[in-house]
Amino acid sequence: MIFHLDMDAFYASVEQRDHPEWRGKPVIVGAPPERRGVVCAASYEARKFGVRSAMASVTAGRLCPKGIFVRPRMDVYRNESHAIMEIVKGFGGDLVQQVSVDEAYLEVTPRLSPASSHDEMLVSAVPLAQQIKDTIRTQRGLTATIGVAPNKLLAKIASSQFKPDGLTLVRDSEKAAFLRPMGIGVIHGVGRVTEQALAGAGFKTVGDIQDTDRDLRPFVGSWGPELKRMAHGEDNRALDLGDEIKSISSENTFLRDTADRAVLRQCLREQAAELAERLHSHRLAAATVQVKVRYSDFTTLTRQISVEEPLEDAVTLYRFACWLLARHQLVKRPLRLLGLGVSGLREVTVRQLKLPLT
Repeated sequence: MIFHLDMDAFYASVEQRDHPEWRGKPVIVGAPPERRGVVCAASYEARKFGVRSAMASVTAGRLCPKGIFVRPRMDVYRNESHAIMEIVKGFGGDLVQQVSVDEAYLEVTPRLSPASSHDEMLVSAVPLAQQIKDTIRTQRGLTATIGVAPNKLLAKIASSQFKPDGLTLVRDSEKAAFLRPMGIGVIHGVGRVTEQALAGAGFKTVGDIQDTDRDLRPFVGSWGPELKRMAHGEDNRALDLGDEIKSISSENTFLRDTADRAVLRQCLREQAAELAERLHSHRLAAATVQVKVRYSDFTTLTRQISVEEPLEDAVTLYRFACWLLARHQLVKRPLRLLGLGVSGLREVTVRQLKLPLT
Protein backbone atom coordinates (compact mmCIF):
# COMPACT_ATOMS: atom_id res chain seq x y z
CA MET A 1 0.00 0.00 0.00
CA ILE A 2 1.49 3.29 -1.12
CA PHE A 3 0.94 6.90 -0.10
CA HIS A 4 1.95 9.73 -2.38
CA LEU A 5 2.31 13.02 -0.51
CA ASP A 6 2.36 16.29 -2.44
CA MET A 7 2.59 19.65 -0.70
CA ASP A 8 0.08 22.22 -1.97
CA ALA A 9 1.56 25.11 -4.03
CA PHE A 10 4.62 24.69 -1.84
CA TYR A 11 6.69 27.84 -2.46
CA ALA A 12 3.67 30.13 -2.51
CA SER A 13 2.09 28.45 0.52
CA VAL A 14 5.26 29.01 2.55
CA GLU A 15 5.11 32.70 1.63
CA GLN A 16 1.43 32.93 2.59
CA ARG A 17 2.13 31.21 5.91
CA ASP A 18 5.00 33.57 6.69
CA HIS A 19 2.98 36.62 5.57
CA PRO A 20 -0.58 36.13 6.89
CA GLU A 21 -1.71 39.29 5.10
CA TRP A 22 -1.18 37.43 1.79
CA ARG A 23 -3.46 34.50 2.62
CA GLY A 24 -6.32 34.17 0.19
CA LYS A 25 -4.56 36.49 -2.27
CA PRO A 26 -2.79 35.69 -5.56
CA VAL A 27 0.87 35.18 -4.65
CA ILE A 28 3.38 34.72 -7.48
CA VAL A 29 6.91 33.61 -6.59
CA GLY A 30 9.36 34.90 -9.17
CA ALA A 31 10.67 38.04 -10.82
CA PRO A 32 8.44 41.15 -10.77
CA PRO A 33 6.47 41.80 -13.97
CA GLU A 34 8.36 44.97 -14.85
CA ARG A 35 11.60 43.00 -15.11
CA ARG A 36 12.62 40.25 -17.47
CA GLY A 37 12.09 37.01 -15.56
CA VAL A 38 9.90 33.99 -14.97
CA VAL A 39 7.39 32.60 -12.49
CA CYS A 40 8.79 29.95 -10.16
CA ALA A 41 5.47 29.14 -8.46
CA ALA A 42 1.95 30.45 -8.08
CA SER A 43 -0.65 30.16 -5.34
CA TYR A 44 -4.01 28.61 -6.16
CA GLU A 45 -5.53 32.08 -6.14
CA ALA A 46 -3.08 33.14 -8.86
CA ARG A 47 -3.61 29.95 -10.84
CA LYS A 48 -7.26 30.88 -11.28
CA PHE A 49 -6.03 33.71 -13.52
CA GLY A 50 -3.98 31.29 -15.62
CA VAL A 51 -0.63 31.95 -13.97
CA ARG A 52 1.70 28.93 -14.07
CA SER A 53 5.32 28.03 -13.33
CA ALA A 54 7.81 28.83 -16.10
CA MET A 55 5.57 31.59 -17.47
CA ALA A 56 7.20 34.94 -18.23
CA SER A 57 6.60 37.33 -15.34
CA VAL A 58 5.36 40.03 -17.70
CA THR A 59 2.69 37.60 -18.95
CA ALA A 60 1.73 36.70 -15.37
CA GLY A 61 1.41 40.41 -14.59
CA ARG A 62 -1.00 40.89 -17.50
CA LEU A 63 -3.09 37.88 -16.51
CA CYS A 64 -3.15 38.78 -12.81
CA PRO A 65 -2.73 42.57 -12.39
CA LYS A 66 -3.28 42.38 -8.62
CA GLY A 67 -0.83 39.54 -8.13
CA ILE A 68 1.65 39.83 -5.27
CA PHE A 69 5.08 39.12 -6.75
CA VAL A 70 7.61 37.70 -4.29
CA ARG A 71 11.28 36.97 -4.81
CA PRO A 72 11.98 33.25 -4.24
CA ARG A 73 13.70 32.24 -1.00
CA MET A 74 15.17 28.89 -1.99
CA ASP A 75 17.04 28.35 1.29
CA VAL A 76 13.79 28.78 3.21
CA TYR A 77 11.98 26.29 0.96
CA ARG A 78 14.79 23.73 1.31
CA ASN A 79 14.78 24.03 5.10
CA GLU A 80 11.00 23.70 5.14
CA SER A 81 11.23 20.63 2.93
CA HIS A 82 13.69 19.03 5.35
CA ALA A 83 11.34 19.62 8.29
CA ILE A 84 8.37 18.15 6.42
CA MET A 85 10.31 15.08 5.31
CA GLU A 86 11.38 14.45 8.88
CA ILE A 87 7.68 14.32 9.79
CA VAL A 88 7.00 11.94 6.92
CA LYS A 89 9.87 9.67 7.96
CA GLY A 90 8.37 9.55 11.43
CA PHE A 91 5.44 7.69 9.87
CA GLY A 92 7.21 5.79 7.08
CA GLY A 93 10.57 5.06 8.69
CA ASP A 94 13.05 3.78 6.13
CA LEU A 95 10.31 3.16 3.55
CA VAL A 96 10.17 6.73 2.24
CA GLN A 97 11.23 7.84 -1.24
CA GLN A 98 11.58 11.60 -1.48
CA VAL A 99 11.28 12.62 -5.13
CA SER A 100 11.44 16.42 -4.83
CA VAL A 101 11.41 19.19 -2.23
CA ASP A 102 7.64 18.85 -1.84
CA GLU A 103 6.85 15.29 -2.82
CA ALA A 104 7.39 11.78 -1.42
CA TYR A 105 6.16 8.18 -1.55
CA LEU A 106 5.61 6.07 1.57
CA GLU A 107 5.23 2.30 1.74
CA VAL A 108 2.80 1.79 4.62
CA THR A 109 1.85 -1.90 4.34
CA PRO A 110 4.01 -2.90 7.37
CA ARG A 111 2.08 -0.42 9.53
CA LEU A 112 -1.33 -1.87 8.67
CA SER A 113 -3.18 -4.71 10.34
CA PRO A 114 -3.77 -7.80 8.18
CA ALA A 115 -7.12 -7.79 6.39
CA SER A 116 -9.08 -10.21 4.24
CA SER A 117 -8.69 -8.12 1.07
CA HIS A 118 -6.50 -5.41 -0.44
CA ASP A 119 -9.46 -3.05 -0.44
CA GLU A 120 -9.95 -3.44 3.30
CA MET A 121 -6.27 -2.77 3.95
CA LEU A 122 -6.42 0.35 1.80
CA VAL A 123 -9.45 1.64 3.66
CA SER A 124 -7.67 1.01 6.95
CA ALA A 125 -4.75 3.16 5.71
CA VAL A 126 -6.85 6.31 5.31
CA PRO A 127 -6.72 7.37 9.01
CA LEU A 128 -2.92 7.14 8.89
CA ALA A 129 -2.84 9.40 5.84
CA GLN A 130 -5.08 11.88 7.62
CA GLN A 131 -2.79 11.80 10.64
CA ILE A 132 0.19 12.72 8.45
CA LYS A 133 -1.75 15.62 6.95
CA ASP A 134 -2.85 16.83 10.39
CA THR A 135 0.70 16.66 11.78
CA ILE A 136 2.11 18.70 8.90
CA ARG A 137 -0.66 21.27 9.32
CA THR A 138 -0.14 21.51 13.08
CA GLN A 139 3.65 21.56 13.13
CA ARG A 140 4.41 23.41 9.88
CA GLY A 141 1.27 25.44 9.15
CA LEU A 142 0.98 24.00 5.64
CA THR A 143 -1.41 21.70 3.82
CA ALA A 144 -0.59 18.52 1.92
CA THR A 145 -2.56 16.29 -0.42
CA ILE A 146 -2.19 12.51 -0.19
CA GLY A 147 -3.16 9.74 -2.57
CA VAL A 148 -3.72 6.27 -1.08
CA ALA A 149 -3.53 3.40 -3.53
CA PRO A 150 -2.18 -0.11 -4.23
CA ASN A 151 0.88 1.18 -6.15
CA LYS A 152 2.99 4.22 -7.08
CA LEU A 153 1.21 4.95 -10.35
CA LEU A 154 -2.22 5.19 -8.78
CA ALA A 155 -1.07 6.96 -5.61
CA LYS A 156 0.60 9.71 -7.67
CA ILE A 157 -2.47 10.23 -9.84
CA ALA A 158 -4.77 10.12 -6.81
CA SER A 159 -2.82 12.91 -5.10
CA SER A 160 -3.41 15.19 -8.08
CA GLN A 161 -7.19 14.79 -8.14
CA PHE A 162 -8.46 16.92 -5.29
CA LYS A 163 -5.98 19.65 -4.44
CA PRO A 164 -5.43 21.48 -2.23
CA ASP A 165 -5.69 19.69 1.12
CA GLY A 166 -7.07 16.52 -0.47
CA LEU A 167 -7.10 12.86 0.50
CA THR A 168 -8.07 10.39 -2.23
CA LEU A 169 -8.39 6.61 -1.91
CA VAL A 170 -8.20 4.33 -4.94
CA ARG A 171 -9.34 0.80 -4.12
CA ASP A 172 -7.70 -2.12 -5.86
CA SER A 173 -11.05 -3.25 -7.24
CA GLU A 174 -11.72 0.19 -8.76
CA LYS A 175 -8.33 1.02 -10.30
CA ALA A 176 -9.25 0.41 -13.95
CA ALA A 177 -12.50 2.38 -13.63
CA PHE A 178 -10.63 5.20 -11.84
CA LEU A 179 -8.20 5.59 -14.74
CA ARG A 180 -10.65 5.00 -17.58
CA PRO A 181 -11.87 8.57 -18.30
CA MET A 182 -8.47 10.21 -17.88
CA GLY A 183 -6.19 11.45 -20.64
CA ILE A 184 -3.32 9.09 -21.41
CA GLY A 185 -0.84 11.71 -20.21
CA VAL A 186 -1.51 10.62 -16.62
CA ILE A 187 0.28 7.31 -17.16
CA HIS A 188 3.83 7.18 -15.87
CA GLY A 189 6.27 7.55 -18.74
CA VAL A 190 3.84 9.13 -21.23
CA GLY A 191 5.43 12.46 -22.11
CA ARG A 192 4.40 15.05 -24.65
CA VAL A 193 5.85 13.27 -27.70
CA THR A 194 4.43 9.87 -26.76
CA GLU A 195 1.04 11.40 -25.99
CA GLN A 196 0.93 13.07 -29.41
CA ALA A 197 1.90 9.83 -31.16
CA LEU A 198 -0.81 7.89 -29.39
CA ALA A 199 -3.41 10.60 -29.98
CA GLY A 200 -2.58 10.49 -33.69
CA ALA A 201 -3.39 6.78 -33.61
CA GLY A 202 -6.75 7.43 -31.95
CA PHE A 203 -5.80 6.82 -28.31
CA LYS A 204 -6.82 9.83 -26.26
CA THR A 205 -8.03 8.38 -22.96
CA VAL A 206 -6.78 5.59 -20.75
CA GLY A 207 -10.01 3.80 -21.58
CA ASP A 208 -8.98 3.76 -25.25
CA ILE A 209 -5.82 1.87 -24.26
CA GLN A 210 -7.78 -0.47 -21.99
CA ASP A 211 -10.19 -1.41 -24.78
CA THR A 212 -7.78 -1.89 -27.66
CA ASP A 213 -6.47 -5.16 -29.03
CA ARG A 214 -3.96 -3.33 -31.23
CA ASP A 215 -0.24 -3.73 -30.80
CA LEU A 216 1.07 -0.49 -29.30
CA ARG A 217 4.70 -1.14 -30.15
CA PRO A 218 4.55 0.77 -33.47
CA PHE A 219 3.77 3.89 -31.40
CA VAL A 220 5.78 3.40 -28.17
CA GLY A 221 8.28 0.65 -29.03
CA SER A 222 8.98 -2.19 -26.64
CA TRP A 223 7.20 -0.30 -23.87
CA GLY A 224 3.81 -1.17 -25.43
CA PRO A 225 2.93 -4.17 -23.19
CA GLU A 226 3.88 -2.25 -20.03
CA LEU A 227 1.75 0.70 -21.15
CA LYS A 228 -1.25 -1.62 -21.45
CA ARG A 229 -0.65 -2.97 -17.95
CA MET A 230 -0.39 0.52 -16.52
CA ALA A 231 -3.59 1.52 -18.30
CA HIS A 232 -5.32 -1.15 -16.22
CA GLY A 233 -3.73 0.22 -13.03
CA GLU A 234 -0.95 -2.36 -12.73
CA ASP A 235 2.42 -1.09 -11.53
CA ASN A 236 5.04 -3.27 -9.88
CA ARG A 237 7.64 -0.54 -9.28
CA ALA A 238 9.04 -0.62 -5.76
CA LEU A 239 10.13 2.48 -3.89
CA ASP A 240 13.59 3.63 -4.93
CA LEU A 241 15.41 3.75 -1.61
CA GLY A 242 18.91 3.71 -3.09
CA ASP A 243 21.05 6.29 -4.86
CA GLU A 244 18.89 8.02 -7.42
CA ILE A 245 20.06 10.33 -10.20
CA LYS A 246 20.57 13.77 -8.66
CA SER A 247 21.40 15.81 -11.75
CA ILE A 248 22.15 15.63 -15.48
CA SER A 249 24.45 17.98 -17.36
CA SER A 250 26.17 18.58 -20.67
CA GLU A 251 29.23 20.77 -21.31
CA ASN A 252 31.16 21.91 -24.37
CA THR A 253 34.67 23.35 -24.44
CA PHE A 254 35.18 25.40 -27.59
CA LEU A 255 38.29 25.02 -29.74
CA ARG A 256 38.52 28.81 -29.68
CA ASP A 257 36.97 31.13 -27.12
CA THR A 258 33.82 32.63 -28.58
CA ALA A 259 31.10 35.16 -27.88
CA ASP A 260 29.35 34.48 -31.19
CA ARG A 261 25.64 34.35 -30.31
CA ALA A 262 24.79 31.98 -33.16
CA VAL A 263 27.47 29.51 -32.04
CA LEU A 264 26.35 29.70 -28.41
CA ARG A 265 22.68 29.30 -29.28
CA GLN A 266 23.41 26.23 -31.40
CA CYS A 267 25.47 24.77 -28.56
CA LEU A 268 22.62 25.29 -26.11
CA ARG A 269 20.08 23.76 -28.52
CA GLU A 270 22.19 20.63 -28.82
CA GLN A 271 22.73 20.43 -25.06
CA ALA A 272 19.01 20.95 -24.36
CA ALA A 273 18.14 18.20 -26.84
CA GLU A 274 20.64 15.85 -25.18
CA LEU A 275 19.30 16.58 -21.68
CA ALA A 276 15.69 16.18 -22.82
CA GLU A 277 16.52 12.79 -24.34
CA ARG A 278 18.25 11.64 -21.15
CA LEU A 279 15.37 12.88 -19.00
CA HIS A 280 12.93 11.02 -21.24
CA SER A 281 14.95 7.80 -21.11
CA HIS A 282 14.85 7.87 -17.29
CA ARG A 283 11.24 9.14 -17.25
CA LEU A 284 12.26 12.21 -15.28
CA ALA A 285 11.58 15.94 -15.30
CA ALA A 286 13.65 18.74 -13.75
CA ALA A 287 12.70 21.54 -11.39
CA THR A 288 16.02 23.40 -11.68
CA VAL A 289 17.90 24.56 -14.79
CA GLN A 290 21.52 25.74 -14.55
CA VAL A 291 23.95 27.28 -17.00
CA LYS A 292 27.71 27.21 -16.55
CA VAL A 293 30.26 29.42 -18.28
CA ARG A 294 34.05 29.49 -18.16
CA TYR A 295 36.14 32.36 -19.50
CA SER A 296 39.65 32.35 -20.99
CA ASP A 297 41.21 33.00 -17.55
CA PHE A 298 39.33 29.91 -16.25
CA THR A 299 36.95 31.97 -14.15
CA THR A 300 33.82 29.82 -13.89
CA LEU A 301 30.31 31.04 -13.11
CA THR A 302 27.01 29.18 -12.69
CA ARG A 303 23.50 30.58 -12.54
CA GLN A 304 20.28 28.68 -12.03
CA ILE A 305 16.55 28.99 -11.67
CA SER A 306 14.03 26.66 -10.04
CA VAL A 307 10.35 26.29 -10.83
CA GLU A 308 7.64 24.40 -8.99
CA GLU A 309 6.29 22.48 -11.98
CA PRO A 310 9.14 20.40 -13.49
CA LEU A 311 10.30 20.67 -17.08
CA GLU A 312 11.20 17.95 -19.56
CA ASP A 313 11.20 19.19 -23.16
CA ALA A 314 14.16 20.57 -25.10
CA VAL A 315 12.50 23.80 -26.21
CA THR A 316 11.72 24.93 -22.66
CA LEU A 317 15.18 23.94 -21.38
CA TYR A 318 16.77 25.93 -24.22
CA ARG A 319 14.65 29.00 -23.50
CA PHE A 320 15.55 28.91 -19.81
CA ALA A 321 19.25 28.62 -20.68
CA CYS A 322 19.07 31.64 -23.01
CA TRP A 323 17.20 33.61 -20.38
CA LEU A 324 19.80 32.83 -17.71
CA LEU A 325 22.67 33.92 -19.99
CA ALA A 326 20.90 37.18 -20.82
CA ARG A 327 19.55 37.88 -17.34
CA HIS A 328 23.00 37.61 -15.73
CA GLN A 329 24.95 39.03 -18.69
CA LEU A 330 27.23 36.01 -18.77
CA VAL A 331 28.43 36.54 -22.37
CA LYS A 332 30.16 39.83 -21.65
CA ARG A 333 33.40 38.32 -23.00
CA PRO A 334 34.30 35.22 -25.03
CA LEU A 335 33.56 31.85 -23.45
CA ARG A 336 35.95 28.94 -23.20
CA LEU A 337 33.20 26.57 -21.98
CA LEU A 338 29.41 26.54 -21.97
CA GLY A 339 27.33 24.03 -20.04
CA LEU A 340 23.69 23.29 -19.34
CA GLY A 341 22.44 21.16 -16.46
CA VAL A 342 19.26 20.13 -14.70
CA SER A 343 18.55 18.97 -11.15
CA GLY A 344 15.64 18.67 -8.76
CA LEU A 345 14.66 15.57 -10.73
CA ARG A 346 11.38 13.79 -10.27
CA GLU A 347 9.38 11.10 -12.01
CA VAL A 348 7.17 12.11 -14.92
CA THR A 349 3.57 11.05 -14.55
CA VAL A 350 1.74 13.82 -16.39
CA ARG A 351 2.59 15.82 -19.49
CA GLN A 352 4.60 18.91 -18.66
CA LEU A 353 3.42 22.24 -20.02
CA LYS A 354 5.46 24.04 -22.68
CA LEU A 355 5.32 27.70 -21.78
CA PRO A 356 7.08 30.50 -23.67
CA LEU A 357 9.60 32.83 -22.05
CA THR A 358 8.34 35.84 -23.98
